[in-house]
Amino acid sequence: MPKLYEIFIVSLKLGCTSFGGPTAHLGFFQHEYVQKRKWLTDKEYSNLVALSQFLPGPASSQVGMGIGLLRGGIFGSIVSFLGFTLPSVVLLTLFAYFYMHSELNMGWIHGLKLVAVAIVAQAIWDMSKKLIPSKMHFLIAILSLITVLLWGNPFAQVIVITMAGLLGARLLKQSNSTADFSNQALAISKATGGCLLALFIVLLFVFPLATSIFESKWLMMIEKCYMAGALVFGGGHVVLPLLEAQFVQSGLMNATDFIAGYGLAQAMPGPLFTFVSYIGMVIAGVPGAVIATLAIFLPAFLLIVGAMPFWLSVSRYSALTGAMAGANAAVVGILASAFIHPIVSQTIQSGFDVLIAAIFLWLSIRQAWSPYLLVVMGIIVGFLCY
Repeated sequence: MPKLYEIFIVSLKLGCTSFGGPTAHLGFFQHEYVQKRKWLTDKEYSNLVALSQFLPGPASSQVGMGIGLLRGGIFGSIVSFLGFTLPSVVLLTLFAYFYMHSELNMGWIHGLKLVAVAIVAQAIWDMSKKLIPSKMHFLIAILSLITVLLWGNPFAQVIVITMAGLLGARLLKQSNSTADFSNQALAISKATGGCLLALFIVLLFVFPLATSIFESKWLMMIEKCYMAGALVFGGGHVVLPLLEAQFVQSGLMNATDFIAGYGLAQAMPGPLFTFVSYIGMVIAGVPGAVIATLAIFLPAFLLIVGAMPFWLSVSRYSALTGAMAGANAAVVGILASAFIHPIVSQTIQSGFDVLIAAIFLWLSIRQAWSPYLLVVMGIIVGFLCY
């Protein structure tokens, strides 16, 4: 189908160029899907981001799956996942085999991080212009920013969005409508969604039980990856300590290989959860890389596809428009907090970094440079200056 092909190609491009972690990925998504292609509106996109924050797993990957679902149904969600994930899976699998045989110049990574600073800054600005229309919206966004920034808890985002929704339901005036998603998404019925959510829960018990009964390295790897994808809120770096406990402390791989892979994963585009592709490759070769990757992303797929029909239905009730408006404002604040830390705090190390990031932002806003061109420029600057 041409539509599925289009979804795959666009997500593949994003998978090749989306550096900088989940928040940066959301910036790339907002530019590509909302601004450039207009596949969904800012409100629709923000609602999807809000849903992904409620769910455990890799947030940016779930947003990509959700966009694919809206655009092309379940198969659209699958090809969107494949496109966005494939580049980093391939690269990390190759690195797992070759990393001990080469020395990498890591300066270009810093250049890509500076590009991410500019991309995310523009995305937050664009979203705030449409989702922060009043002082009360702004207050909710600021409170959300401060709370998430100061409260280092993986559940902070869920709690903040919930409280912002309750506050918005009481204080924000109702708008005419909430997220009016594409009719294609309605092909996913509540019955189908309920079955997928039930399967997600069943597998939480089946995999550990099977591992306790059968002695299998493969089954153990699947169980550990599935549990990581199912139980970690916040995504990105949050999953790494859990993976270290699951694979290094259990003796499935040594600490040296794990740390080397972790360093390489920082250089990859796409979701950081693909770090398990490296782990799977070290443990069991190419089949291990494939199985580990599918296992850690399976919960994200079951949750986002299963929850969407209910989320869409709830979002259409006019009585809840204030709550959705509050949640949308909170999303902007949460993205801004993640922009401050870790993106800016771990990227901007000097006045020169500030200058380069500002130039990238100017090129993006004033000169309308595409993210892909900025990525190329970031690589060049990284090689020459760092």
